[in-house]
Amino acid sequence: MPTVIALDVSLSMARPATLPDTTEQYQLRHLAIHGIQAFLDHLTHSYKLEFVSLVAFSYLYQQLVKFTRDFQAIRAALDKMEVFSKTCVESALAGIRAMITDEWSSGPAQVILVTDGALGVGQGSLTHSVLRGEGHRGSGGHQGSEGRGAFPLPFPSPCTLHVVCVGDPSSPEVAAALPWYQRLIDLGGHGGERFTLDGPLSFKSVSDMFGRLTDKFYSPFHTHLHCGHFDTSVQLFPRPEPFVRQLDVGQETWVVSRLEILGFMDIKDIGSPPTHTRHLVLPHLKANKDEEEEGGNEGDAPQEDSNHDNGRSPSFTVLLHGSLKVEGMVAVLRVTDNWYGIIYSWADSKKKSNLMLGLFEPGQGSVPWLGPLDELTSCKVVTPDPYSDADKRSPFPVCPSDKRSYAQSTVVWIKPTGLQSDIQKVVRHAKKLPDKLMQFYKELNRTRRAALSFGFLDLLEALAVMLERECCLLPGTAHPNAAFQLEHAYTQLRDPHRALDYSHTIHPLHSNFAPGP
Repeated sequence: MPTVIALDVSLSMARPATLPDTTEQYQLRHLAIHGIQAFLDHLTHSYKLEFVSLVAFSYLYQQLVKFTRDFQAIRAALDKMEVFSKTCVESALAGIRAMITDEWSSGPAQVILVTDGALGVGQGSLTHSVLRGEGHRGSGGHQGSEGRGAFPLPFPSPCTLHVVCVGDPSSPEVAAALPWYQRLIDLGGHGGERFTLDGPLSFKSVSDMFGRLTDKFYSPFHTHLHCGHFDTSVQLFPRPEPFVRQLDVGQETWVVSRLEILGFMDIKDIGSPPTHTRHLVLPHLKANKDEEEEGGNEGDAPQEDSNHDNGRSPSFTVLLHGSLKVEGMVAVLRVTDNWYGIIYSWADSKKKSNLMLGLFEPGQGSVPWLGPLDELTSCKVVTPDPYSDADKRSPFPVCPSDKRSYAQSTVVWIKPTGLQSDIQKVVRHAKKLPDKLMQFYKELNRTRRAALSFGFLDLLEALAVMLERECCLLPGTAHPNAAFQLEHAYTQLRDPHRALDYSHTIHPLHSNFAPGP
């Protein structure tokens, strides 16, 4: 999941830091930058697929580096860091909320707030912001709404908020600020921790503090992939978090323990099932020598982890990826009791593909058209009835491959390109009237009904304006019926009695110029 590093660059971060065994003058921001550098070192070595963004904030905020895997760009931005005015955490969180929503939509993320523990003064102080956020929650308001003055927490996506304090833990100011930062984390609603120094101020204690953060939230997730007699060690990225389901009494928790392939299915049978999370499946090729020695004594270390030849060693994940990609199939697997998923080949471009793991929600009915997942079996064990047509179709409750005559393509406007494509179809047919008369009205009604279904009523007026403009731009050599049909179309779109009637269909205008039946 992506990570946002929010570094406090207020005046309090420019205070001198008294370090033992040194006569050089350092500021608190130098210690914070040193800790972030240690954090980036860990990502470079063990978590290099993470997307990271750097934000500097004081009273305002600025995104210095957008989400990237180029950690060197973040290091370069840290070296040029300057100091500004007073601290205002609320404005930084509002900016981070917008950044995550624009870039990652509703996906999970993590925010690391690096500060010295100063609460700030005045209206933008942390105490004022926390009290306002708690008051908004207590009044029954919807937190995190987009209205003016709304408190930015909680984020619309599951975002974990961590607070890393580089201030002296023995300082009364830091001790008084820590409870307020904990209340800020509680307002986030998705967990997180406070991290403080274990000893006096020093570069080593700051590095150790960031080390505790990386060990708990940024450690690689290694597990075993089983398929029959094959057993290989793999890494999942990002690491799968436990699935927690709230019940009337208590809660249920599922944790990924191992990947056990139960069988294989065609992609057309599995369709596009709803997945809870998706993860890259990578071969675990690098093993620490100390771990190999410990594992060798126990006798349970995988053989393929003990000797590597720069990626030339055979790997079952490579075999599985190639097989699924060529055969057009997916592997159905179980990660723990009553929790299933699929492994499939996914291509982010025409030349590069990856082995992906999609986890369903726990339970037997996570994929409705497959039925109970623990009852799936091979087609070979099903004896067809010679007196029926059962041998001509799949014996499982999968989606039928044949398309019914009344089935039509569904209008989907998830991205702006989809909406733009549908509008361009209408305008393109409008330019070719009256030759494309029936195609024009078909696309017009299709787009109009979709706009009514989505509640996108402004699109009807925008479409009418475009058709009116096309009517005015018709050349003198155009067919007269083209102008009549365009005027009829945009008039119908603006009809106050039928414009919002979903059952109404705009038919071509009957005129002396219209072609006969």
